Amino acid sequence: MKNTKLRIVWIIPNVFCYLLLFGLTMWVVANGEGLREINRLSIYVIFMILLFLVSVFGSYRIWRWIKEGKM
Repeated sequence: MKNTKLRIVWIIPNVFCYLLLFGLTMWVVANGEGLREINRLSIYVIFMILLFLVSVFGSYRIWRWIKEGKM
């Protein structure tokens, strides 16, 4: 295992990004009707999609770095 501290520095924020996505999804589901009434549901859905893409890209990048031996 090469450079464990560097792995932790990159993996912990990625995990928090997934937790934020999960929490935001639960909040949007719980408050969906209210958000729809004030026409903000689409903004939150777009934000959730972007957060998902950032999380997946971050996971892929970390996985690729580990596989290449950079981490």
